Amino acid sequence: MLDGIWVGLSTAFSFSNLLMVIGGCLIGTFIGMLPGLGPMSIIAIMIPVAISIGDPSAALILLAGVYYGAIFGGSTSSILINAPGVASTVATSFDGYPLARQGKAGKALTVAAIASFAGGSIGAILLMIFAPALASVALLFHSAEYFALMVVGLSAIAAFAGSGQVGKALLMTLVGLMMATVGEGALFNQPRFTMGILDLQSGFGFITLAMAMFALPEALFLVLDPSRSNSGGSSGDIKDLRITKAEAKKIAPVIGRQSIQGFLIGVLPGAGATIASFLGYAVERNIAPKEEQAEFGKGSVKGLAAPESANNAACTGSFVPLLTLGIPGSGTTAILLGALIALNVSPGPRLMIDQPEIFWSVIISMYVGNVILLILNLPLIPYIAKVLAVPRTYLIPFILFFTLMGAYIGQNNATELLMLVGFGVCATLLRFANYPLAPLLIGFILGSMLEDNFSRSMQLYDGIRFIMERPMTMGLLALAVILVVLPTIRARRVRKQELEAAESD
Repeated sequence: MLDGIWVGLSTAFSFSNLLMVIGGCLIGTFIGMLPGLGPMSIIAIMIPVAISIGDPSAALILLAGVYYGAIFGGSTSSILINAPGVASTVATSFDGYPLARQGKAGKALTVAAIASFAGGSIGAILLMIFAPALASVALLFHSAEYFALMVVGLSAIAAFAGSGQVGKALLMTLVGLMMATVGEGALFNQPRFTMGILDLQSGFGFITLAMAMFALPEALFLVLDPSRSNSGGSSGDIKDLRITKAEAKKIAPVIGRQSIQGFLIGVLPGAGATIASFLGYAVERNIAPKEEQAEFGKGSVKGLAAPESANNAACTGSFVPLLTLGIPGSGTTAILLGALIALNVSPGPRLMIDQPEIFWSVIISMYVGNVILLILNLPLIPYIAKVLAVPRTYLIPFILFFTLMGAYIGQNNATELLMLVGFGVCATLLRFANYPLAPLLIGFILGSMLEDNFSRSMQLYDGIRFIMERPMTMGLLALAVILVVLPTIRARRVRKQELEAAESD
């Protein structure tokens, strides 16, 4: 292992490979900032470039840099214009955008940059130490466990609901789950609920739905309520970039916990950064003291740091099944697997022994890349944050342009624009009725994975016997029950204490 690390260090720190890291990080960060152009799109475009390089180590270092650079930069559009173009940055917008509305865009971007750096760095260190051992753990997870993991993700939905909105959150989650069933399922090639419309055979696009739920209503609200624009930044001076000591103490344990949790979730093939970010947010809200819980969704630095550290750590963790087992952990790593095969590299248990320069150089370059991303992004924060100082007459067309462009590029289909407008109007009405929109998007994202893994488990075990026959599945489902019951018990206890205090007065 030490010999392999030494070979990896010499490979990663060669001049050409350092240029690859810097180039990949720059491209990924820029693309990540544009809603609609996620890491999958840019990596697919970059594969011919990577193959033309010839050297597998340099090519994979470049593509890996693009991958975590896009996740690192993806928080920017979520924070500034409430337009998460990548599923893993949806949770970032829950507290990042309210902070920007309060005139703390600089602080929000700083917290996001530091949390992303810490999550990615801790993930890289854990990857270096535990990659071989974690590969065997990942093999223990089958369809039944993934189904239970999705249920755990959905059971934490109460964390995304405001006070007294749990019923509304559950309703919106059900709507999201129903929307996920439109189109062809993974196990059945028959179109469902398409109403004869060919464009719906592949289902609703995530980018279209994300833009319709968050970005388009924001543009409409800016039109209806002029006071929402230039909030806290009308002078054009971006202040309050630094994190106070109290805030640093508050987010440090959050970053530590969610980096480890996010990495472990990323190790599981098929889980990925999206589930890691949602679970990270939900866990931190549920364990926070009552007064801090009320801040979540309104501009909590904890609520921003949790998903940012979790999704970057999960991105690093997703390389464990890719490199050691040859199993892609997400859509993006599936494209990376295709690139590896095109470069005549066979990922699997023998990669670490047969080609240590590839295995270890990629892992070491991840840490180098995270340092480079921090150095590149922190000085740019004052300039990036000035997006909010743009006058309303320019900001609204800017948001609408990126919203429409993101939806169209996502599917290359003009019908997506019609769906975007329809869903956007519905989302605006739901916001007026005080319905939380995040649970709908979470239900939609997890719905297809939940259905696929449940159907596969039912087929393998000829019914729901898989729940009783697989202890790990039972354990995860028990955790889901705990996540539902504990917040309810806590809320009742708090309500009882308030009633007793009122009676004593």
